[in-house]
Amino acid sequence: MAVPKYFEMYQSFLRGLEDGEEHPYIDVKKQIIHDFNLSDRDIAELLPSERQTVFSNRVGWCRTYLKKAGLIESPSRAHFVITADGKRILNTVPVITNDTLKTFPSFMEFINGTADGRQETVTTDNSDETPQETLERVHSELNKVLKDELLTRIHQNTPDFFERLVVELMEKMGYGRGEVTQRSRDEGIDGIVYQDKLGFDVIYVQAKRYEVDKTVGRPELQKFGGAIPEKNAKGLFVTTARFSSDAKQYAEERHIILIDGQKLAQLMIEHDFGVSTEYVYKVKKIDSDLFEDEE
Repeated sequence: MAVPKYFEMYQSFLRGLEDGEEHPYIDVKKQIIHDFNLSDRDIAELLPSERQTVFSNRVGWCRTYLKKAGLIESPSRAHFVITADGKRILNTVPVITNDTLKTFPSFMEFINGTADGRQETVTTDNSDETPQETLERVHSELNKVLKDELLTRIHQNTPDFFERLVVELMEKMGYGRGEVTQRSRDEGIDGIVYQDKLGFDVIYVQAKRYEVDKTVGRPELQKFGGAIPEKNAKGLFVTTARFSSDAKQYAEERHIILIDGQKLAQLMIEHDFGVSTEYVYKVKKIDSDLFEDEE
């Protein structure tokens, strides 16, 4: 099954501590995995940033919220014990939710602000997400809008501009020195990227600026494949549109790399090409060189 939401883990987390003994964090995780019958695949699912698993992120926030509400304590590193309030809630509340935790003053102080009145950005209003998931979702949504804007701007320029853009992006990505071929002699090759100084290792590029709803089929790929001078040479086909399944199959057979519009825009964002940074938000975590990791 899918990884449960962090608030859906409250009951299971406390159940793993209900004997009143001190338990290591890993034992509580095993309790949650058992209660929700999670598979190895479920546990390995990553957040969009691919820097942390969804499971670890949600268990971590479940732990944080229970601790802030005073339902669990951590007497030693990465070890937890249930409190008297935790036992009472576990035994009397059928379904523990964020509303349950909000009945505890320490939890309300945590989500509303610090004791000296300074406000913090901690919220449980969108109870389906952890703060990290919210941050990554909003970042993904902003990037989606940016991708659409990039493709729109590309379509406002000429095909020649697009060919130069693709070659320059390849250079930006570190693939080597590139050049746009002369239109009268390109024979289907729009650009060449030389991966070594003497030009022994070459990538042949075709860049086609189509409408985003167009589908590039196998014939276009075959034409490009026929234009590549050497059979085993590297080929890169870049378009603002998308590829059909037949085109993808042919490209796999010929070892041609395909980049569609969405992938192109994503690469431009990742390599700061055609975009600039407007804001930087630093999300910090515990320094494991100073503290032992409690995961």
